[in-house]
Amino acid sequence: MRGKRIKKKKNNISKIISLLFLLFFIFTMIFSGIKILEWVKENIARNKILDDIQNTVSINAEKDNVEKYNIDFANLKEKNSDTVAWFKINGTNIEYPVVKAKDNEYYLTHSFDKTYNTSGWAFMDYKNRCDGKDQNMVIYGHNRRDGGMFGSLKNVLNKEWYDNKENYIIPFITENRKEEYQVFSVYSIEKEDYYITTNFANDNEFKTFIDKIKSRSNKDFNVEVTTDDKILTVSTCANNNKYRVVLHAKRIK
Repeated sequence: MRGKRIKKKKNNISKIISLLFLLFFIFTMIFSGIKILEWVKENIARNKILDDIQNTVSINAEKDNVEKYNIDFANLKEKNSDTVAWFKINGTNIEYPVVKAKDNEYYLTHSFDKTYNTSGWAFMDYKNRCDGKDQNMVIYGHNRRDGGMFGSLKNVLNKEWYDNKENYIIPFITENRKEEYQVFSVYSIEKEDYYITTNFANDNEFKTFIDKIKSRSNKDFNVEVTTDDKILTVSTCANNNKYRVVLHAKRIK
């Protein structure tokens, strides 16, 4: 009798454990389903915004390089007064108006229309002035799995990208200036703050910085960079936020 009771008790424990596993599985499936639906919903909202702002960019085929782009900043600022620039990286999906907030947190979780969205938006480091005098102007964006926002920045690490000279020039336009930047370094690195330093105490510090970020590049672009240059840095996360994909370019126009 005692053996039967022990066996029955073990069976009951096994049933309870099985039930708990089943409940955990069901909960996990429901939670995952909700997250997937939220992700899809946010992507749809982001793409709708992109469609809405497409008409703010027009191209004059008779002109070359950055001069062919005309950006309706009045329209963009009416939609979002934080708009400071527009830029495009060839060979990627990156072609966005850039915003700037009072910190580097807000646009990690808010879209261009300032609604909550984990896609975030392309934003400039709040320490930058965007007046043409920043030594290192930094722009951030999320690495979305569908290739949205800066999800395609990883392309710059591919030989096909960095061996294609058509990808070397980045048009960067503000309300008052049309600029071009030439790529001189692309790489991935563990999470750090050094490469996003925006300004330097003296030329020696800046020179050390330039030499460091050039030495990291996957390719030698054979571009001279001096302390008189202004740098554009574009960055996104990778490998579950453990690494950063980084592109550096210097202003040439």
